Amino acid sequence: MKLEMICTGEEVLSGQIIDTNAAWVANELMSLGIEMQQRTTVGDRLDDLVTVFQERSKHADVILVNGGLGPTSDDMSALAMAVAKGEALVENVQWREHLVDWFTKSGRVMAKSNLKQAMLPESAVMVDNPVGTACGFRVKLNNAWLFFTPGVPFELKHMFTEQFVPFITQEFGLADNTQLHKLLTIGYGESALADMLTELSLPDGVELGYRSSMPHIEIKIFARGDKAIRALPEVTKAVKQCLGTAVVAENKATLAEEIHGRLFQSGFSLSVAESCTGGMITSQLIAFAGSSSYLHHGLVTYSNESKVKVLGVSPQILDDHGAVSIATVEAMADGARKILDSDFALATSGIAGPDGGTDDKPVGTVAIALATKQGVYSQMVKLPRRSRQLVRSLSAAVAYDMLRRALLDEAVIVDYPSIGRFDK
Repeated sequence: MKLEMICTGEEVLSGQIIDTNAAWVANELMSLGIEMQQRTTVGDRLDDLVTVFQERSKHADVILVNGGLGPTSDDMSALAMAVAKGEALVENVQWREHLVDWFTKSGRVMAKSNLKQAMLPESAVMVDNPVGTACGFRVKLNNAWLFFTPGVPFELKHMFTEQFVPFITQEFGLADNTQLHKLLTIGYGESALADMLTELSLPDGVELGYRSSMPHIEIKIFARGDKAIRALPEVTKAVKQCLGTAVVAENKATLAEEIHGRLFQSGFSLSVAESCTGGMITSQLIAFAGSSSYLHHGLVTYSNESKVKVLGVSPQILDDHGAVSIATVEAMADGARKILDSDFALATSGIAGPDGGTDDKPVGTVAIALATKQGVYSQMVKLPRRSRQLVRSLSAAVAYDMLRRALLDEAVIVDYPSIGRFDK
């Protein structure tokens, strides 16, 4: 099966928004053992849409089309498909009735423009959308089935899982049984990770892949076929042995997800005091439901005054060592932990840039501390030539990893080859 994707929308084409839908779809397909052959991005111009539908349908077996199903004049996917097939748009009575009922039950007045979402190409097969006002549809053109989905991520994901995957399974069947295991790493470049795995011998049907999503690099161990799947646990074990401390999580998208999983309903509590990370550590945790079971508070103590008055950092420490120092960040972590007697507390203070650095403490210098009831662990990392955002996200990742290692009763401070560290 040759599968392609067409992503529509001027805002996607021009880079005004990042096409997270395409990345999500590709990742989900890979987990099913299906590799996307090609992805095309096209704007909202009718002629361009018609051309790309006609052209790509000659080469693919199935094409997932995303976007352009809304009620406004620039949503042209249905019209373009009708023109490409040389047929009229006709009202789908079932979806019109669904729209009327949906708005009635919601206590809202339906705008006339919403009726446009019930207009489909004459030969289209309607595809239900249980969570939105835009139905999907599928149409056969030349060699391909074109399967149209809404651009709203939540709606796309429902339709992909509940409608698209069953359709391609029934129509084309899936490849051999597959299984995917993901290892999350920090502190190593992609080439360094590849070098560490050079001598590893992989059985037939097992492949390695790399995905950079800073501050992480994800290693995908993909097994195709029952024999390869049976070998996957041993291969995973061998990969982890080669990579050592580089691996920080398994089958998790981020270290924040890993920390949440370890703290949720664990009985442990966490407090956070942030300066340069500006709430990033805390916000990434509260993105997960249930974080209130362990998160006591997250404080953004950006100024020296707040460090003194909120966290109890001694003014003398700030005078003697400065805000970006081991002494200060240890006092911040200890102060944050003692407010509610938390089991753990993380603290960061650094120079994220692009300005503010000195010869002694250049941009990218960040102090990170973990306070526990038994003591405080700290380190000063060097992150030169990184963007402000990357300095902050790398600092948050290192802080998370210190906590993760403490939870596992491992050495809290380890070397990361791509992250420099100052000696105390």
